[in-house]
Amino acid sequence: MNILVVSATEFEVKPLLGFLGIALPTIGINNANIDFEEKDIKVLITGVVMVNTALMMGRYAHTDYDLIINVGVCGAFDKQLELGELVHITEDVLSELGAEDGEGFLTYNQMNLPGEHIYKGIYKDSYLMIELLKKVKGITVNTVHGNDASIEKVKQLYHPCVESMEGAAFFAACSGTKGNSVQIRAISNYVEKRDKDKWQMPLAIKNLNDFLITFIKNV
Repeated sequence: MNILVVSATEFEVKPLLGFLGIALPTIGINNANIDFEEKDIKVLITGVVMVNTALMMGRYAHTDYDLIINVGVCGAFDKQLELGELVHITEDVLSELGAEDGEGFLTYNQMNLPGEHIYKGIYKDSYLMIELLKKVKGITVNTVHGNDASIEKVKQLYHPCVESMEGAAFFAACSGTKGNSVQIRAISNYVEKRDKDKWQMPLAIKNLNDFLITFIKNV
């Protein structure tokens, strides 16, 4: 089984890299130093934001993987989601695509332009651990939200549960692949005025990596 794990940063998957025996990760693709039960596992570190994600996916994700899994942390609009909780993002929107029209905002659909701004994962096979995660809708942004007015506006437009800076670009890059493409993230913070004292980054990263290591052992 060929698996590619895609993360924006080494920081978000450091425990996984230790488990796989990847001692010196760099931007780009890293081969695991272990042959774990006939699984060929690679980790791709793309750098943050959607442009870097698309660039690095285009450069390195040509192999026909059985599963490409995008992982990382995210912010939650939905406060029924718990900090540290893992979610399976099945649909992701490039929410900033559009045009300002005075005080208003024209969405990509309203501009009647060709192309896509809503992307979904490819999930043809069923993996029990993934099935048990809550399925949510995400948005992908270049500027994370931290202003009450802009938060309310994007909630009214797209009704997202979470936001990241890479997810939709990952799905777009996987649109022509043959295997499964799945996005799994851990909630590190709520989307609100920026206050890192409230964040639970260590918990989110621990839960995410515990999941990944267990998944790789059992898939």
